[in-house]
Order: sequence, then C-alpha cells, then structure tokens
Amino acid sequence: MASIEEIVVQPPQSATWQVHLDRSMWVGGVRGLMLQALHPLAMLGVWQNSNFQEDPFGRLRRTADFVGRVTFGSPQEADEIGRRVRGIHKALRIHDPETGRTHRVDDPELLLWVHCAEISSYLEVARRGGLGLTERQADRYLYEQRKSATYVGLHLDDVPGSCAEMDAYFKHMRPGLRVTEEAAATVRFLMWPRLPQELRLLSPGKPAYFPFGALCYYTLPVWARRMYGALPEVPRATVTAALKAFRLGLNSLPEPVHDHAFMPATRDMLRASRERLAAAGYDVSKGLKGLTDPRRWPPALAA
Repeated sequence: MASIEEIVVQPPQSATWQVHLDRSMWVGGVRGLMLQALHPLAMLGVWQNSNFQEDPFGRLRRTADFVGRVTFGSPQEADEIGRRVRGIHKALRIHDPETGRTHRVDDPELLLWVHCAEISSYLEVARRGGLGLTERQADRYLYEQRKSATYVGLHLDDVPGSCAEMDAYFKHMRPGLRVTEEAAATVRFLMWPRLPQELRLLSPGKPAYFPFGALCYYTLPVWARRMYGALPEVPRATVTAALKAFRLGLNSLPEPVHDHAFMPATRDMLRASRERLAAAGYDVSKGLKGLTDPRRWPPALAA
C-alpha cells in the first residue's frame, strides 16, 4: 500500500488541511490579491502580464487550482504544476516606467512577496473567522507552506516559517510599499469587478457581490487599509461578525456543491485525491473536509 507521502503532498493530519479546507479561503484569496497590490513592482507584473481585469474570477480559480494541487494533489501533480508555473514566470518580464528598468517576474523578492501576502491572508482570515488554531498550529501551517513556496521556485530556507518570522518579514517590507494608480484601481475592481463573458447573465445580481468585496477589504491589516483609504472604517467587531457568518454559511455547503466553484480540472484532481485516500483506508464519505476529523483516518494513524 502506498504511503501517505505518495498519495497527497500534505497529509490530512497537517495544519494545512485545517486551513485550506476552510471556506474562508475565498475571502483570504481576494484579501491576498489586495495585499499583493501594495508592492509596486509586483503590481506592475500583474498589470502587464495578465488578463486580470477581464477575468478576475479566472485568476482566483487558477490560484485555487495551484493551492489545491500542492495540498491535496499527488507529488507528481504538484511537481507538474510547479514546472508549469515556473516556466510561465521565467518567460515574463516587467517594465518599470519610472526607472526604465526591466525585471524578471520570477525575481525571488517578488515571488516571496506574493507567497507571503497570500499565505498570511489565508491563515489570518481563517483564524479570525473562527477556525480554532493554536499559536503552535499557526506556526506549523506557515512552516508547512514553505514546501508550497518551493514549487514556484523559492528556496525553503528563505521563506518565513512561523508567525514571528512572517511578522518580521512584513515589518521589513512595509517601507517599500505604496498605493500606485494600478493598486488603487485593482482594489476598486476587486470590490466591484467586471463579470466575465460567461457570467454576464448574472449582472443584475452584481450589487450582491459588493458586501463580499468589502469584507475582503476590511480584513486587511489596519496599516494596509490606511494606505488605501478606499472605504470608511467600521468597527472591528462588525467585520469579525460578518466574516464568521460568511464562513459558517459556506462551511455548511456540501462538498460536491461547493466544489462547483472550482475549474473542472481542479474538481477532477480533488476527485482523484479522494479515491487515493479511500484506497489507503481513509473514510471519505464526508469528503476531504471530513478528514480533518482523526476518527476518519486509518486506525494506525488515529491511535
């Protein structure tokens, strides 16, 4: 029988499963994009090399696919998407109109900023939304995510692996952050996006999206919101209550229903992961999310 390391990149007993199976990840993903936009060069990289403004949902779903594959996918699937992402990044360049210089998208400094903004957002939003992680588990999550960072080309030892290290990283980075025109436009767009062509029929319901976009914005760190100044401040308790309600609602959805938010290829990967885990003795009757309960693990692991 295959070992768990041969079945999935991160095992069900990892802190990563606790965070990445939490539906607050959708808020964390958008919050991460808003935070990433404060790095002028990283923002230019997105602006110049993607169709983000035409398809913001596509970018979010592609990010979800990457995160899913380097969490629930097989090592082979993770290696494959890592090679694909590194290949794309290697070919892209960023032109800085202020300095006239050209930069590589796969510059380690930029890759590290994107990783830290994204991963810290997942963790902070999940914990604030009610996921009961201890400080030790939160540190463990960041330590485990160093492995995910290697798939985009970062070195394991260069990535913050604890809450203290992550806090120190952001403290170091803050003096170089600023709200460029592109960053301000991105945050406005993320709160009021243009729907892709296939979703234009939903345009009459677009105003219902704004509370979600605003919730993502309000979960940003205070210093980031002060920099943007996009919305008036509201009490912290109000934001926390709204986040908990959002998380509770989405976490109540059956896994097959929720998974329709992903791309078909992502759904296929998750289905294959469930099948491999079932063959290894895990009880997947409640889906992958059910495996956060040790009682659904093989007896030797649950003991």
